[in-house]
Amino acid sequence: MKMKKYLTWGVIAFAVYLVYVVVSLALMPPVTELKDKKFNMTIQVKDWQGNYHPLVVGPKNRYWTPLSQIPSEMKWAVILAEDASFYKHEGIDVKAIKEAIKYDLEKQSFARGASTITQQVAKNLFLSREKTLTRKAKELYLAKRMEQELTKGRIIELYLNVIELGPLVHGIGHGARYYFGKSPANLTPRECAFLAAMLPGPRVAYNPYKNLGKVLKRSNMILGLLAKKGVLSEGEYRTALAQSPNIGRMQHKVDMSIKQVEVMANHTSATVPVEPLSQEEMNAQQPETAVPEGAVPQPATEPTQEPAAPAPASTPPPAQEERQ
Repeated sequence: MKMKKYLTWGVIAFAVYLVYVVVSLALMPPVTELKDKKFNMTIQVKDWQGNYHPLVVGPKNRYWTPLSQIPSEMKWAVILAEDASFYKHEGIDVKAIKEAIKYDLEKQSFARGASTITQQVAKNLFLSREKTLTRKAKELYLAKRMEQELTKGRIIELYLNVIELGPLVHGIGHGARYYFGKSPANLTPRECAFLAAMLPGPRVAYNPYKNLGKVLKRSNMILGLLAKKGVLSEGEYRTALAQSPNIGRMQHKVDMSIKQVEVMANHTSATVPVEPLSQEEMNAQQPETAVPEGAVPQPATEPTQEPAAPAPASTPPPAQEERQ
């Protein structure tokens, strides 16, 4: 009798949860506005101390980089390393989800994710990072809607402009300047692969300040994928492989961080603080009203033809991801 009672209450609870999920999905924000190249929205991003800050997504962000100004090597580096089936799926990679579930069950953990680039855009723009079934359902729902409303080019443009690449460093425009002191259009294939290599975990696992060798090793793998799929010629691949990223700016930031730790050592028991941002970088995080009108870049027209998709790529070995 008790078992029947528990079963009944379980069915009722599950039905209530399903109703909650359906209502939550119905209340999801529209994605149609994202088609507009001039559209701006403000999202909240968390710094490495757990505090939230506003980030403008759109042309009013001084670091916003239109798709036409992003090297094809950068676009394909993140696609081949993060979502090799990007141009084939419709927002959800069912095969990858099945493999991730099998892997996680074997490891009895959430060690491997199966989020497509479209899912990551949905999560970054509209959702939190909590690990719940409801959030995942919302993510899948928004990803499907994005694929119906937006072009693949627009999705990858949004993705590359919100990815986390450092402490309050979001987007390829900011990342290129933060690490290499140049615009994204001037990145070399090696630098593109270097930035793409950081994506699974820029805070710890693939933080170049802490694990530079690990980032370089993964970037070598990404260069190999670019060559294998025809994005780089054999000569370009060998040239890129022989190059070392100009990390002079990075070393300067590390040295400054070490000096700050030494100064603070007698005043706090906190762990090593995140390297402070420059005035220019802090200005980039201000609300959009703080951006001088003259400094606002104008969005470029999306190329009428996206880069030719290479042959299907085998997904690289899964990294120990930090993203959720």
